[in-house]
Amino acid sequence: MTLRRTVATAVAAAVTTPAVLFGASPAFAETGPAAASVTTPVTAEEAGSHAGVLRNAALAGKLRAAGDTAGKRAVTPSLKELEKAAAEAQKAYDDAVAAEEAALAAMEAALADDFPLAVAARAAKEKAAEAATAKTNADKALADAEAALAALPDTAGPEEKAAAEKAVADAATAAGTAADAKTAADEKAGQAATALDDARVAAVRAYGKAKEAVKKALEAKKAADKALEDALEEQDPVPCKPESELTATLSGLPAKITAGSTVEMKLRITNGTDRALDEVWPFVYFHGIEKGGYAPIDDRMHLQWSTATQTWTDAGDDYTAGSVSPLKAGAHADIKLRLTVDAGTPAAAGAAFIAADYVNTDGSCGGSPELTPYDFEVTAEAAPSPSPSSSTGAGTGTQTQTTTTQPLTTTSGSLASTGSSSAVPQLAAAAGAAVALGAGAILAARRRKADSAS
Repeated sequence: MTLRRTVATAVAAAVTTPAVLFGASPAFAETGPAAASVTTPVTAEEAGSHAGVLRNAALAGKLRAAGDTAGKRAVTPSLKELEKAAAEAQKAYDDAVAAEEAALAAMEAALADDFPLAVAARAAKEKAAEAATAKTNADKALADAEAALAALPDTAGPEEKAAAEKAVADAATAAGTAADAKTAADEKAGQAATALDDARVAAVRAYGKAKEAVKKALEAKKAADKALEDALEEQDPVPCKPESELTATLSGLPAKITAGSTVEMKLRITNGTDRALDEVWPFVYFHGIEKGGYAPIDDRMHLQWSTATQTWTDAGDDYTAGSVSPLKAGAHADIKLRLTVDAGTPAAAGAAFIAADYVNTDGSCGGSPELTPYDFEVTAEAAPSPSPSSSTGAGTGTQTQTTTTQPLTTTSGSLASTGSSSAVPQLAAAAGAAVALGAGAILAARRRKADSAS
């Protein structure tokens, strides 16, 4: 199975039914009140793998959107159509081979001595030979009778002469009958021989046509297989280069974030290579697990990104925070991130997964080899407290809601080392293993986009 099919299967599982990918840990598949019944913790490996799959899925979605235009779809057969054509060509070839085998068997049967028409032809020929012998004998008998009549002496009486004349007449009748029988037998023998020859010629011709049909069917099958193979190659990305000099770092992520607050961070993408990268996509995925209940809180965390020239924009479903185009050699680009945690979110252990991927117009592509994880905690929002200034006396008064907002700090969230009681304490190792899915491999499809644009 190719890497493309492996990634496609994983992506489909992650996007449509996450429980398929994490069957042992349904916390990835459940949210809301129903998640309270989930008791199996999410392992570090699952968290890292899930992030890697989402990275691939996000990039695959961008590639499909960029490379599959409406015009291209209108003139290019779909993979499903090509698979159907290949299957039909295979069936046609199989049928042609079966027909050739049947034609060969029919030809061999027609050329065999026990072929019914061959048996009939031999029988007709034997009857013709017998009829010829009978005619020869009848002709000789007539000649003998005529000779006997001619040899009668002048002294022969009327009775003797009449007997000799009758013998001649009878012999002539027999000779005529034998001649007719021979003619009929010869005709039947000729017809039988012709039928046999025609059948054998037809069998040989049919076999020749069957062989030609197999040849054409094989050519059609090879063409259909090649078209399908080319289409698969078009979709099957060549592994891209893991680029260790392309780094993504996150600063300003607090060790703790209070529910109901918003925090700002900075994502820096650094091109440490000696060449410009034409387009770079930062990948940012925030994941959280409720403490004690193992239910995910991802849908309670909302990420936005911004640059010096753009307003705040929702990160959306593809987990990419905009793009940098281009990123010069040795340069870096900063992207502001803003994470809002819904009020009422329970205490949870969280992790942010960071990576960057690129593709150049010349078709070269790659990405940071690992997903970098940063862990943090979500703490429950502060409970309402009495307002001293609003007291009106003993036993009376009002309370006001206090909102706690966690300010942006200058401390970078460490790599799984905040000391928090995280549900996924080994995220760094897990993220390293997650790239086995080949996030860089997905990018190779962009090479086709670059080729088509050049």
